[in-house]
Amino acid sequence: MDPADLARWRRTVRDAALARRPARPHLMRSGGEPVADLYTPNDLPPFERIGFPGEYPYTRGIQATSYRGSHWTMRQYAGFGTAAESNARYRYLLAQGTTGLSVAFDLPTQMGLDSDDPLALGEVGRVGVAIDSLADMRALLDGLPLDQVSTSMTINATASTLLALYVGVATERGVDPNRLRGTIQNDVLKEYIARGTYIFPPRQSMRLVTDVFGWCRANARSWNTISISGYHIREAGSTAAQELAFTLANGIAYVEAAIASGLAVDDFAPQLSFFFNAHNNLLEEVAKFRAARRLWAGIVRDRFGGRDPRSLQLRFHTQTAGSTLAAQQVDVNVVRVTLQALAAVFGGTQSLHTNGKDEALALPTEEAARLALRTQQVIAYESGVADFVDPLGGSWAVERITDELEHEALRLIAEIDGFGGMIPAIEEGWPQREIQSAAYAAQLAVERGDAVVVGVNRFADRESGRPPTLRVDPQLEPDQVARTEGVRARRDARQAADAIERLQQDAAGTANLMPPILSAVRAECTVGEISHALRAVFGEYRERPVL
Repeated sequence: MDPADLARWRRTVRDAALARRPARPHLMRSGGEPVADLYTPNDLPPFERIGFPGEYPYTRGIQATSYRGSHWTMRQYAGFGTAAESNARYRYLLAQGTTGLSVAFDLPTQMGLDSDDPLALGEVGRVGVAIDSLADMRALLDGLPLDQVSTSMTINATASTLLALYVGVATERGVDPNRLRGTIQNDVLKEYIARGTYIFPPRQSMRLVTDVFGWCRANARSWNTISISGYHIREAGSTAAQELAFTLANGIAYVEAAIASGLAVDDFAPQLSFFFNAHNNLLEEVAKFRAARRLWAGIVRDRFGGRDPRSLQLRFHTQTAGSTLAAQQVDVNVVRVTLQALAAVFGGTQSLHTNGKDEALALPTEEAARLALRTQQVIAYESGVADFVDPLGGSWAVERITDELEHEALRLIAEIDGFGGMIPAIEEGWPQREIQSAAYAAQLAVERGDAVVVGVNRFADRESGRPPTLRVDPQLEPDQVARTEGVRARRDARQAADAIERLQQDAAGTANLMPPILSAVRAECTVGEISHALRAVFGEYRERPVL
């Protein structure tokens, strides 16, 4: 397009329209970037930067046919109370049509505390399932076909222990770990940045992460060893560009640590996966996913010398944005979740979780979880969008925003490189401050009314009352404590003590820690005992206040 034609249009047609009706204020994206008055063919980058689907730089997707062969994995995140209760919810979701499991663990499990630890009081089974031992994992997975179903486990500081428990149950059933499919989140860096469920200092935590990489390369070749997560970064209040940059910067840190441990990039990079948030600004979110693929392909090829095409392909799971759900007029959350799920599908996600409409109030009820799943199924089977490969590719607006997000992310990654990488940046508190500033600006926009939240700061309504919500029975906590105490009473105490001693000896050295953790799990050692053994060697991380 001739720039003179665009200038003429702005001077005559657009300016005349603005004289009659001025543009709405605050037309901005998540980071305050203005939305242009018009996007044109001039906003398209050279075709080689967009490319074909299934080819470098993978802007249009890592699969040439996208969802034309099969849909994304519909993986509903679930877990609460005891292992038996969560198992019942997984069976229900599978019967309703989910195609993958996704396990939520309670805070004590995430923090390496057994259910009978005094610090666990009141938190057992509250925000996820309580898993203390191999016995609990057996109950959690009872009757589930581990050699057929794909399982995602959202666990970080204790990721190696929970993976060991999963593998322990599989091997008891005669399932070769190499046949297991799934993902363990294992992304501890974002815990220091945005979420807080860390145990050990960052550098010791990185050793556990890379030990999982090395062990899985030899023993669980189909397992995704990490899900590098931007989800929680966005939930903490980041912009789309910050989510993109900090997630990929964490990915760079993991690759560097794995290479430093002696692994070759093409030996482990195909098992890396990512986890992104799907927020409300539909076109920006689609562009974010496309920019993520292009950025990661370039990072792995040019920074680390990756040559295997699978190493360059960013595969990701998406969850709709919990932070956008409102406690007021909860039915409106169904609309938000639908738009966010569409953004993920338009953006080419490999796996998707849709939030329940009532999750601003409590864990989702069965009814809310079913409706969230049906949302995915309607998109997949009725909307027609899954029939097209990269359906928004070539949109002048989407391609321009993809470029802008890529450039902003590269700028932020360069700042992190200036600290010497993500770990020194975290230790200085820089990404934490950046996210806090973005979150504060976003909250002020809501409070001023510049950012409209339907049913909250505009279109509020007097409602009849609180909808029914899921209630976790408080009796579950003492029952779980009794089960854990029973495990300790029944096991071979000498064998358990020997396993813990060996783990501590190996932790003090340089050996891969997955084998001694597996031995401890088989000796019926608990998650808390294994974590405390590592605490004794590694110490605990104390957060540096960031304001």
